[in-house]
Amino acid sequence: MQLKIGAEQQESLIETAHAAADAARAITLQYFRGTSLGTQSKLEAGFDPVTVADRGAEEAMRKIISEMRPDDAIHGEEFGPKEGTSGLTWVLDPIDGTRGFISGTPTWGVLIACRDDAGVHLGVIDQPYIGERFFGGFGVCELTGPHGVKPLAARQDVALSDAIIFTTFPEVGTPEDRKGFECVANMCKLTRYGMDCYAYALLAAGQIDLVIEAGLQPYDILGPIGVIEAAGGVVTDWQGKTAQNGGRVVAAGSETLLAEVLELLKDA
Repeated sequence: MQLKIGAEQQESLIETAHAAADAARAITLQYFRGTSLGTQSKLEAGFDPVTVADRGAEEAMRKIISEMRPDDAIHGEEFGPKEGTSGLTWVLDPIDGTRGFISGTPTWGVLIACRDDAGVHLGVIDQPYIGERFFGGFGVCELTGPHGVKPLAARQDVALSDAIIFTTFPEVGTPEDRKGFECVANMCKLTRYGMDCYAYALLAAGQIDLVIEAGLQPYDILGPIGVIEAAGGVVTDWQGKTAQNGGRVVAAGSETLLAEVLELLKDA
């Protein structure tokens, strides 16, 4: 059952989310396009990079949350879980798109979510270098950036044949995952690649219609779920069930579009 959160606590959670995002933004910008990233791979075979910026940003967010919300749990990508007693957990991805970060591309982001056992209460997709923050939760759904503050609304009533679809990697995941993605993408008007979490932000902003990915972790998707659902979109796994545990994920601007996509994925 989802926790009932009063107005005062909602305000505290929103304030904490923005403070954590501000702290991560400051740390990541110190290192972006620098030469002292200390890049390492988490894998012995293959390349799954982590940098000093990833670790520093998560440490900064953990410090803020622990000070402002000491009873809340924390689950981040880079460090072990911190237990809590409030029933709320902050889920952190300090740099979503580390490959992009170390390549100098600007579409990496900081992901923050606050959830309980039933679902996501709020989500943040922060784009430090381009100065955009997408926030969704507790009746607030907005983009703050160079052009001021604008409401977010996922695009509705778009046919699959007119849809714009994104995924981060052309290979998507396994050969089976790629087959499923291509089955949908071949029906869409436009396919684009490589945006990491920014693709989910663009969906919430009504710029694109679909994101399909595979192999995700909870910290990859919980922040986007909070933003997209607040904007009127929907996020599920490839069977139409919860995507909160990661794995194969579909984000769509509308329930109608999602239903079409799930039918194709089932056939694939």
